[in-house]
Amino acid sequence: MFAVPENTIALPETRVVPHPVRVALAFAARRERWAHLLRYDPDHRFATLVEGSGDQEVWLMSWLPGQRTDLHDHGLTSGAFTVVSGSLTEVVGSGASQALHHLRAGQSRVFGPDYAHQVRNDGTDPAVTLHVYRDGGRTMRPVRYTPIPETPATS
Repeated sequence: MFAVPENTIALPETRVVPHPVRVALAFAARRERWAHLLRYDPDHRFATLVEGSGDQEVWLMSWLPGQRTDLHDHGLTSGAFTVVSGSLTEVVGSGASQALHHLRAGQSRVFGPDYAHQVRNDGTDPAVTLHVYRDGGRTMRPVRYTPIPETPATS
């Protein structure tokens, strides 16, 4: 008999979970998976579930000019979103420590537990995004804040 060091024993295979940005970009690249679900609602930002499993949910959203979320966090949920078309502004943080991110098609943002942000369409064209939520699904909790003034749309 001989001893086998622990690091040479084959461990059971574990499933590799791709990063939420990779998931969002993969969905964005395959429009046939979600294009038939896309709608634009003049009164409210449109959102619909594209695919859900025990591990994650993928949501499609459309943003007409002027549509926005309130400042919110996602509780214990983590994930990411990718801009598929158009452009959006993301305000991150609350109070004096806010940061502005101007996003265009192909760009993504990641969020984790208690990440406070507001997303809005300050432009003149509609925008489409894909969102991936992990660890609890699409949870939104309002956050109190002092907003950064909107930037005027440029042509």
